[in-house]
Amino acid sequence: MTWLEVVVLGLVQGLTEFLPISSSAHLRIVSEVFFGRDAGAAFTAVTQLGTEAAVLIYFARDIARLALAWIRGLADRQARLDPDYRLAWLVILGTLPIGVLGFAFEDQIQTAARNLWLIATTLVVFGVLLGLAERVGRQKVDLERMTVGQGLTLGLAQAMALVPGVSRSGGTITAGLFVGLTRPAAVRFSFLLAIPAVVASGIFQLPDVFAGDGPSGPQLVVATLIAFAVGYAAIAWLLRYVEHHSVYLFVWYRLALGALLFVALGAGWIAAT
Repeated sequence: MTWLEVVVLGLVQGLTEFLPISSSAHLRIVSEVFFGRDAGAAFTAVTQLGTEAAVLIYFARDIARLALAWIRGLADRQARLDPDYRLAWLVILGTLPIGVLGFAFEDQIQTAARNLWLIATTLVVFGVLLGLAERVGRQKVDLERMTVGQGLTLGLAQAMALVPGVSRSGGTITAGLFVGLTRPAAVRFSFLLAIPAVVASGIFQLPDVFAGDGPSGPQLVVATLIAFAVGYAAIAWLLRYVEHHSVYLFVWYRLALGALLFVALGAGWIAAT
């Protein structure tokens, strides 16, 4: 892997990981269009550690508060009345689907699921679903009033993001809006929900990333640092944006990218696999 690939893909990872437009799809598309090959699912998973480090730092106080509330709740029944105790459990329960499905379908995720025809389809289909969720969602529920059912629904939606093009944040935000969460609550919970799953995935796939002509150790460090810096800025921007704007910007972007990808594949300009 060249240094140009490392820098470009690190930038793409950081910019797209937290926006509901699918970082894995963008890494796959950019790799194919500009470098003529797939960087691989392992590279994607490991560079996500950079963006997840951005989440850990950005939400450090929230994470510490939730962890402390969860520990206290285990030992003290009265402490279980704390909304943070419930929210911590919702994050844990919501992480289970992606852990189980990621382990069960690891081979398919790293091979067949990276077909660009499939990615074009998921970009369009889940873009439409995101738009519908924005239109019909009641947007009345904040994090303190989330139910177990809503948490598990968002966890299942996150698991769908194992397929490139769905988008981890896009899937959870879509599900959150459909079940009545406010936009800020859906976005914030999607960040918290992603932390354990992505960190575990990156660590688990770390040995695979050095196989073949993948990145060297220094290249991987650089890509991860770039993804961290850009990802941190993207988190701050998205949280401010959804306070006052709908998600239609991302809907139209997904539809346009998916349509363009269909045209490029149909015309034979790029290979699907």
